[in-house]
Amino acid sequence: MSDRFRLTLGQLNPTAGDLPGNAALARDAWQAGRDAGAQMVALPELFLTGHDAQGLSQNPAFQRDVLAQLEALAAHCADGPALALGAPWVAAGKLHNAYLLLQGGKIAHRVLQHAPRPRTPFDPAPISGPYAVAGLRIGSPIGADCETGDVAETQAETGAELLLIPHAAPHLRGAMERRLNHMVARVIETELPVIHLNMTGGEGETVFDGATFALNPGGKLALQMPAFDTALAHVDLERGPEGWRIVESAFAPQPEALERDYRALVVGLRDYVAKTGVSKVLIEQAGGTIPRSRRQSRGMPWGPRMSARLTCRCQNICTPRCGMNWLRSGQKSAPRRSPLPCAA
Repeated sequence: MSDRFRLTLGQLNPTAGDLPGNAALARDAWQAGRDAGAQMVALPELFLTGHDAQGLSQNPAFQRDVLAQLEALAAHCADGPALALGAPWVAAGKLHNAYLLLQGGKIAHRVLQHAPRPRTPFDPAPISGPYAVAGLRIGSPIGADCETGDVAETQAETGAELLLIPHAAPHLRGAMERRLNHMVARVIETELPVIHLNMTGGEGETVFDGATFALNPGGKLALQMPAFDTALAHVDLERGPEGWRIVESAFAPQPEALERDYRALVVGLRDYVAKTGVSKVLIEQAGGTIPRSRRQSRGMPWGPRMSARLTCRCQNICTPRCGMNWLRSGQKSAPRRSPLPCAA
């Protein structure tokens, strides 16, 4: 049994609903991990479908396509490192937020989210145990499961030697500090090294801020990936007398609060435009401000309300059929302007 393990982390930017495109990103990350000599390549929560495709995930035809893509990925990745990624999974007539291990040409293991957030289509599931890759036993609390200790402690008690937490955590004021506090708590409770693997990029009105990081027992930072950027990191773990430890590697500088807000605006608009095929954007600054109390409750900076007018290639503001409407930062309850008919 080896005392060293290499794990490739893919902090990537999937597109909601684009199964072939997201699968291609997964294959590229897997190939990079294989070239680097990794035993496993890990991608974030709900990577295959994109996080905002949860509505589509309830469609039986879409579920079949997801399974077909997973099986094709497993076959492609049979000769090389294991590949772990998030996707919806149907079991016994229930829809789950799952983290799937593709190994040996098949779906070798699945972890199901124990306590999904309210207002998601996913059903709760019993706590899943750890899975083994090249002699290392890994526990994976999914998304919101990392915010309380139940799942992590149970996985540690059933033999996990590392906690790899796939997440799709959005940018909010103060979110990074809360995220770090949750992970420190999991380290203290389990005495295990923890990796928090986050998605990056914009999906609709949500921006995932990346900033993947890793902690060793005691809470010492061992890895910090960049915020808002796609990135791959090859992380080494070594086993010593006290168990597995993450070898310290890169520490990307993190932006301050105002710069994070700015980066979120840029990434959100950029990806909305790129992923929906918009050809023109008109930014207009509306009069007035959102009340202070409402901005504080949403973690938003003070200042003028901003909106973006988006048009597709037909040069009109399109109907919902084309997916182009007013994109607003802030007042979601404000009425939309009447769209022009789309000539596309």
